[in-house]
Amino acid sequence: MEPSAEKLMWMYETMLLIREYEETMANVYLEGKLPPNIQKGLAFDIGSGPVPGEMHLAAGQEPVAVGVCAHLRKEDTVVGTHRPHHFAIAKGVPVDAMTAEMFGKATGLGHGKGGHMHLFDPEHKFSCSGIVGASLPPACGAALAAKKMGKDWVAVAFFGEGAANQGTFHEALNLAALWSLPAIFVCEDNKYAISVEKSESTAIHSDADRAAAYGIPGVAVAKNDALEVYEAAGEAVARARKGGGPTLIEVKTDRYMGHFQGDAEVYRPKGEVGELRKNDPIPSLGKHLRARGILDDGKDAAIREKVHGLVQKSYEFARQSAYPEPREALQHVFV
Repeated sequence: MEPSAEKLMWMYETMLLIREYEETMANVYLEGKLPPNIQKGLAFDIGSGPVPGEMHLAAGQEPVAVGVCAHLRKEDTVVGTHRPHHFAIAKGVPVDAMTAEMFGKATGLGHGKGGHMHLFDPEHKFSCSGIVGASLPPACGAALAAKKMGKDWVAVAFFGEGAANQGTFHEALNLAALWSLPAIFVCEDNKYAISVEKSESTAIHSDADRAAAYGIPGVAVAKNDALEVYEAAGEAVARARKGGGPTLIEVKTDRYMGHFQGDAEVYRPKGEVGELRKNDPIPSLGKHLRARGILDDGKDAAIREKVHGLVQKSYEFARQSAYPEPREALQHVFV
């Protein structure tokens, strides 16, 4: 199922936006966290800088988010992981409000109280959590709500291969299969659960094989390719909308950065990332667009200029926004 020219251009532009957004955050995040703070005895001060706390980036994993979200509507639900920005961007979450949230500003999605692992946007029906495996049960809830209301909406849970070993994975798949929920479970297999290689944590080669235990389709996408993800997701989404129940999709993808920013990555073989980048999915998609006559140098330059402006504007918005007032500390929270 080949995407339309318009859809292909959206996929390419969105992947470029995600990549530039993540690479910009990688630099912004380090502000204030490295020397001269080392004079205080801190080689890496995680609490300093404009974006305090942990930061998990997804450069390289763009095909998973774009290939799936290309089939979704605004009414569909997406629940992401602790590495959530690519999903949020692909689902249409405004990057200015998302960035402001990471900066802890009042203009953020959660008024600056959630940070980068807890992004919530009810308008675009997107949420995420810092807890591993926490995306699957809420997606079941959203899918159940859609079914009870008689809507053809779907819910997507994204998660990593490490989360496939959590109880929530099995509980959610069992419930979704039992109730034939319009849910799509998408596993991002980037090979590492933090620093543990998949072969050292998981008894089977492909998590897609686990679908058979629940009597639902399991699809393995072996390449980090947006078009292949698009094809697999298209079948799963169409099936769910028609009442056919859930699907489990596993995508072999590549994480170019550490598990978190500041990760020494001593667990990775020397030169691994360089080898992975030789198969960067963004130039690959661009090459496909050029072969179809959809993209040329002029259009490519215009898209990149547009993306750059949007990213710069979002970070400037976050920097200039005000912090919440101290008196707001107990607002918008459970007490």
